[in-house]
Amino acid sequence: MIALGGTIGTGLFIASGSAITTAGPGGSLVAYFIMGLMVFFLMTSLAEMATYNPRSGSFAEYATHYVDPALGFAMGWNYWFGGAITIAVELSTVGIVMNFWFPHIAAWIFSLLAFVIIFTINYFSVRAYGEAEFWLSLLKVAAVIIFLIVGIGIILGLVGNHPAIGFKNFTYKQAPFVNGIPGIISAFVVSGFSFQGTEMVGIAAGESADPKHSIPKAIHATFWRILLFYILTISVIACILPYTDKRLLSSNVQDIITSPFTLIFQYAGLRYAAGIMNFVILIAVVSSANSWLYAISRILFSQSMEGFLWKGFKDVNRRGVPIISFLAMSVLSLALWGLQFIGPNVYNYLISATSLAGFMEWLGIAIAHYRFRRGFLKQGHRLNELTYHAALFPFGPIFAFVLCIIVIAGQNINAFIKLDWSNILITYMSVPLFIGFYLYYKIRHHTHLIPLDKIKLK
Repeated sequence: MIALGGTIGTGLFIASGSAITTAGPGGSLVAYFIMGLMVFFLMTSLAEMATYNPRSGSFAEYATHYVDPALGFAMGWNYWFGGAITIAVELSTVGIVMNFWFPHIAAWIFSLLAFVIIFTINYFSVRAYGEAEFWLSLLKVAAVIIFLIVGIGIILGLVGNHPAIGFKNFTYKQAPFVNGIPGIISAFVVSGFSFQGTEMVGIAAGESADPKHSIPKAIHATFWRILLFYILTISVIACILPYTDKRLLSSNVQDIITSPFTLIFQYAGLRYAAGIMNFVILIAVVSSANSWLYAISRILFSQSMEGFLWKGFKDVNRRGVPIISFLAMSVLSLALWGLQFIGPNVYNYLISATSLAGFMEWLGIAIAHYRFRRGFLKQGHRLNELTYHAALFPFGPIFAFVLCIIVIAGQNINAFIKLDWSNILITYMSVPLFIGFYLYYKIRHHTHLIPLDKIKLK
């Protein structure tokens, strides 16, 4: 449920419509399918490493031991800093969403209330986090299932006061493929953000009771469910709403009225559709903030264990929570949230600086797994020694690496075409920051690529 719920959020509920507008129904389905396939390969790569060597810090530690300590350092800093900013953004979003029902109450009050809730959940134990995330994810999954049932009913003419729609919008005007290959690449960007969060299952592996069996099972089941949910959801939206519908362009959480889910529920004659979807989005946002607070506190703990940060961050309380790391990340997230009131421009730049952070982590996972498998065999081990081994190696990590590069490069192609340097800086700021973290550690500590026969597998 952590892996499944981590990918069902505002990216699916709101931004999915923009992919259909950009690439058409056929192009968006191709983009989501290929991106889902890439995420599957990444998660199986992570599963292979996590079942052999479960780590609370997960992918950052794998990069440290299997590639170069400088890469692990960069991935750790990139992830926890990006996560802290994401929590700040999600807290702000909670206020915006709550103002839908309570427009006369200051949004910051709801933001602080949401912070207290996720702080309390994560403070007690990893069990409390897992339990909360299970139920929050279940609500999101239920919303998607209800949407699919209603949508299929509309397509067949069984729901609402409209005749059957069928698949006529799949061939409407330039559909099914709009804007060709550039359109599909642009849809890659939207779909990539929708899938962000699946890597958290690797972090949770270090604290699960039986990672050797639970992690592979979770990842395989999650892949098919995610793919099914996303492909069916995009198909339903594309059938009912033509790609030319301007309302699909919105990707702003404030525009809940134009969410594809809201539009289709309204099409079915469902009263209070906007209010229902607003509640679902509220759940998604709180779930995201809850997951990120858990993840970045474990990454900070891991960075300390590796000697990258102050050793005090290694302290764990009797409930198994890395308490100093958790408190530090809570304070940092709250401080970054408060920055919008005293330095809104700085706050917006920080958001831009982490826009591609997740893709940088995915690149690191692909590289780490490629090196792990090669090192494993180089040191005389056999594949049957692995509890779980990722299929189609080395295609999987290489495919994930190449596609991540395409998505990162294609994030804002128009800015490069127009040589809009300001826009390029804002869009790609996270890339030089990541490289800066990497070079800082490499130059200061004179690290090198670890030879395959010297890799410390466990």
